[in-house]
Amino acid sequence: MIPKIHIALLRAKGQTEGKLDFSFDGEQDWLDLPLVSFSSPVSCELFYEIAENGEVAVRAHLRFGLKGSCSRCLEPAEEEIFSEAEALFVPGEADEDEGEIPYRGGCVEPDGWLRECVIFAIPPVLHCAACKQEDNNK
Repeated sequence: MIPKIHIALLRAKGQTEGKLDFSFDGEQDWLDLPLVSFSSPVSCELFYEIAENGEVAVRAHLRFGLKGSCSRCLEPAEEEIFSEAEALFVPGEADEDEGEIPYRGGCVEPDGWLRECVIFAIPPVLHCAACKQEDNNK
């Protein structure tokens, strides 16, 4: 389950920055790779900082595993993926051309953004150890 960042509640407690540690399951339809699936939940460290104007800067460190068949030789393959991403959530309207993400109701819900972060972190191919070695020798 992906937690929400409750801006008003955190401000009332005098907290303007923090860290959330959680995990969530990746969904099979996020993967464009045939014969590949998630081998572990997505582990996330999410750091946030709330500005006076209500903007929330968020940074995420993501880690998850993939397993399946090598994209080249079809032998079993596994890979652990590490990724980092940043976003700026703004109250009300947002300038999406500037990469801002809107939020409403005093609560940042990073679900959609984290889904996109995982999708962008998935490699275009999954290779077994032998094929990775072959690529490194070229």
